[in-house]
Amino acid sequence: MSEQADASSAAPPTAEWPKMVDYLANTDINSQRIAAVESCFGASGQPLALPGRVLLGEGVLTKECRKKAKPRIFFLFNDILVYGSIVLNKRKYRSQHIIPLEEVTLELLPETLQAKNRWMIKTAKKSFVVSAASATERQEWISHIEECVRRQLLATGLQPSTEHAAPWIPDKATDICMRCTQTRFSALTRRHHCRKCGFVVCAECSRERFLLPRLSPKPLRVCSLCFRELAAQKRQEEAEELGTGAAGQPAYLAGAVCGASSGDDDDSDEDREGSGDGDWPSRVEFYASGVSWSSFHS
Repeated sequence: MSEQADASSAAPPTAEWPKMVDYLANTDINSQRIAAVESCFGASGQPLALPGRVLLGEGVLTKECRKKAKPRIFFLFNDILVYGSIVLNKRKYRSQHIIPLEEVTLELLPETLQAKNRWMIKTAKKSFVVSAASATERQEWISHIEECVRRQLLATGLQPSTEHAAPWIPDKATDICMRCTQTRFSALTRRHHCRKCGFVVCAECSRERFLLPRLSPKPLRVCSLCFRELAAQKRQEEAEELGTGAAGQPAYLAGAVCGASSGDDDDSDEDREGSGDGDWPSRVEFYASGVSWSSFHS
């Protein structure tokens, strides 16, 4: 969260908040803020300016990635949540991710000695854990996101999502396969993740692939237990039809593949280091002169 944030501007949403959103939608200051964010993502980012879209706040949260927790920049709009990797703070970001708010569900996580101020952002395609610098900041983020989700669901007429992707358990959480509990990971024995349950598993326990349409149009790595459960569920659904897939396979196996990994367990692009960030303005002024910019805008 911005260190210059005024406590009064970071208050949770109130009855006047909808009026504030409607007011900002037609102001130059909102256009300037959105343009600044687009500039910081450069050519690799998607355009963010849309009629009626309001940038409500921004801040740095810690995202629990596969290998370790990393700082990420987050931008809250009235209809989407955007985050990305920090290259130069307030100057340059990459690996832009856009999440429609009508797909978002939040879940508070318990405090531990090692991890505080955490909550989970859950969607059908991806779920992950973030943490704020303080309990107050966490509550501010949650209050604003939940209000945006509520208003977006009302505007679209959609129902809250009930299906969510499993978050990936971090690599460091275990030194042994969470399925067979025998294979010990090392520099030569790598970790893999089941796309259904998120468990850390060995190659032998995750040889199967299964089509999970909510996550990808192609079959994904799943652990042996999830594969059996998914296959049984599919068999039950198709028992009456007795349909077959390609080459006479049972329909539940059409698109399922068995075999070794082809590198599909690498970290997502947001966690990779390297070039190819796109063309960037030589001097991006994130805070425009004379423009007030706080954690949550007003």
